[in-house]
Amino acid sequence: MNTTTEEVGELQVVKSLQVYAVLFGCIMALGLPLNAVSLWILLRRHSLKSPNTVFMVNLAISDLLLIISLPMRVYVYATGNWPFSSTACLVTAALFYTNIRSSSIFITFISVDRLLAVVYPLRSRHLRTSTNAWKGVGPIWLIMLVASISVTVKLSGRPPHNHTCFVPHDTNDTAPKISPAAYLDLVLTSSLLAVNVVCTAMVLWTLRSHLSESAKVKNKLNVMLIFVLNLLIFTVCFLPMPIIQVTGLQSLPITCLSAVNCCLDPLLYYFSFDAFWKKQDVEPS
Repeated sequence: MNTTTEEVGELQVVKSLQVYAVLFGCIMALGLPLNAVSLWILLRRHSLKSPNTVFMVNLAISDLLLIISLPMRVYVYATGNWPFSSTACLVTAALFYTNIRSSSIFITFISVDRLLAVVYPLRSRHLRTSTNAWKGVGPIWLIMLVASISVTVKLSGRPPHNHTCFVPHDTNDTAPKISPAAYLDLVLTSSLLAVNVVCTAMVLWTLRSHLSESAKVKNKLNVMLIFVLNLLIFTVCFLPMPIIQVTGLQSLPITCLSAVNCCLDPLLYYFSFDAFWKKQDVEPS
């Protein structure tokens, strides 16, 4: 009877993992063309002299790097086997989580840039330059790279649980160890969400007040949709992950939900430009 119960349990786990293989496969199939086409349009038809474009190009690159890590997840969830080394597992996982963090930061940069463009269009002109935008994104990539390498080197050599990778497993520990990085992620994500909330409130207040500086803002509905979409991505895709991590648990549904952001981000590009498909030399207001 015990053997039968164990076999049934293992069969249920296999079936659930296969469901996640399909879900991650769908995210990859949708996110790859959306971000690849968006990146091509941003580079080909919109000038990198715009800080908004600089942030969005880096966001698209971040999403594409996240998508690159998904094929191995699909393979593992479909077969239940990790055929490569533990280091390869760590690198692939680091690529996934690092680019979720960088995406949250770049989205916040976009919110702050839109805030300055709408609320302080004249006073912020000297700040909203492509040079300053690159100065902002450059250190982010450097920090993410250093953090990923350090974690990979520190954990390198540890075999994946039961020779698999990305698969949560039960633990007998009554009090699972929680990494300090989990608390740092929660603080970072909560802080970035707070910044987006403040930006959204200030822009909404400015647009509704019809202040002189914001009177010439075009497509006000699109402007607000950018902020609404940013808040949606943060609350649905980014925030649940660090909350789960500080509990010491692992959750495939939350991980899957986090990856969905790469499919939602291309909407930001569309709403951020009055004519996304048309070539522009000057950033719209």
